[in-house]
Amino acid sequence: MAAVTLLALGNGAPDVFASLHAVRTGQYRTGFGAILSAGTFVSAFVVGFVAIYAAPFGVKPAPFIRDVLFYLIGALFLFYVYLSGEIFVWQAVGFVGFYLFFVGFVFWMDFGTEGEKEAKPVLEKEMVTEDCRLLDKDCEIGNVEMSLKADKEAFGVAGVYPMISKAWEVPISILLKLTIPQTSPSEWNRFYISANVALCPLALLYACNSFMPLDHPIVFLLPNTRFPLWFVVLLASFSLALLHFILEKEPPKSEQMPVVVVAFVMSVFWISTIAGELLNCLSALGSILKLPPALLGLTVLAWGNSVGDLVADVAVAKAGHPAMAMAGCFAGPMFNMLVGLGTALVMQTANVYPEAYQLRFHTGIIIAFVFLLLSLMGSLLVITWSRFRVPRFWGFCLVGLYSIFTLVSLIIALFSG
Repeated sequence: MAAVTLLALGNGAPDVFASLHAVRTGQYRTGFGAILSAGTFVSAFVVGFVAIYAAPFGVKPAPFIRDVLFYLIGALFLFYVYLSGEIFVWQAVGFVGFYLFFVGFVFWMDFGTEGEKEAKPVLEKEMVTEDCRLLDKDCEIGNVEMSLKADKEAFGVAGVYPMISKAWEVPISILLKLTIPQTSPSEWNRFYISANVALCPLALLYACNSFMPLDHPIVFLLPNTRFPLWFVVLLASFSLALLHFILEKEPPKSEQMPVVVVAFVMSVFWISTIAGELLNCLSALGSILKLPPALLGLTVLAWGNSVGDLVADVAVAKAGHPAMAMAGCFAGPMFNMLVGLGTALVMQTANVYPEAYQLRFHTGIIIAFVFLLLSLMGSLLVITWSRFRVPRFWGFCLVGLYSIFTLVSLIIALFSG
């Protein structure tokens, strides 16, 4: 259940906000290309790499068929809408609703059957055993990393890299602490909490700048004098921060739900802001190098957002859990496509309601759809035919499929513009 909700949200947040910002700013080709190319990267290259490394291994039939089939149906629905050239608000809402239905179906499969309830103690015992093995692996990896770190520090030049890394991490860490509250009482700091009270309202005001400008005039204190909105918010938040700094001198005894919610909202704010700046950098890079936006979306943006999935899934496979790594290759990209792209399309279609939002045909996006569907249908058929054991040859086939997709997409993007 956590894999299709919290884990999918955590892994897919950069993709969601990148596609959201792309579609909202009129660069829907970049948003479509990034989401579809990232999905193909994970379902073909990452799955193939895990299969090459760990095959043959078995997967649980019901969860595997469920995840791949839902992802396949969602991709086919989106493909049909794109081929129609227009999308209505009810169709965009249907994408998000389809993922919510998937979450409910997973919840029903995990907790709604009597057989699984009876097997729950056995499953918990297996999970504890797997966790212990993972912890052992983590300890081994940690020991290896410590020895490698000691070897690196033995060299004069290599010892400089940790210092350089620390130099750019410190200001970023301070900035995050100033704007994201620490939820743990053991990490409570009166100065940082007061800074959160002062700066969080300004950050949220900046996030809502498209709905209300920062310099919106407001009558404040004096009847005939108008102050800009940012000044009013700044004065109020700093006054509350000063009051908090004077009165609050002891940390709370337990985690407080309002602080957790604010920390979550501010984390989302930073992810959204960074995703927007990433797209602006890609747009500037495309203008300088005269590259089409679809090319940047299917390469730089797709790879950058999906490299985390590759590292995480390969690490899980190396820890002796290839089936778990395989399961993580479908729910995350499906969340990005249905919720990330679906939310952006809901906003765009709502702006032109009751008319349809027009989608322009592009060959590169069609190619991305085709290869995504091929990788999903191929994995479903081959692994099912192999009695739910992942064969090693299929890993090489998937990596080859993604290589062909990348080559074809690059050629189309370069020559079609």
